[in-house]
Amino acid sequence: MMDTRQKDLIDRYLAAYNTFDIEGMLAQLDPAIRFENYSGGTLSAETTGIDAFRQLAEQSKTLFSEREQRVTALAQKGEMLVAEIAWRGRLAADVPGGPPAGTLIEMAGRSEFTFGAGGIVRIVDRS
Repeated sequence: MMDTRQKDLIDRYLAAYNTFDIEGMLAQLDPAIRFENYSGGTLSAETTGIDAFRQLAEQSKTLFSEREQRVTALAQKGEMLVAEIAWRGRLAADVPGGPPAGTLIEMAGRSEFTFGAGGIVRIVDRS
């Protein structure tokens, strides 16, 4: 049976992410948070600890004028909850050699959440 506390932590984390509320995101995390982002199977970003996560979150929020992660499915897998994610974001600035500001990017991915006494202790994003 899925732990409602853990599901609530994910819901609050994603609601804060969608509104660029970094303090709200951090409030759901264990101080020892480990974050990993994989794009096409390659590790593209990683942090350990709440301060490093905050720094990455601050950098990331400047890239998009709007963004949304929406859970399309949620399943328990051992100690973690795995969320299938529909993600979209609108670029806030031109990407050198890439799409211009205002471009809407959409993709599907998966986020794996592991929990500790202080909240979410590990997030692994895969797209």
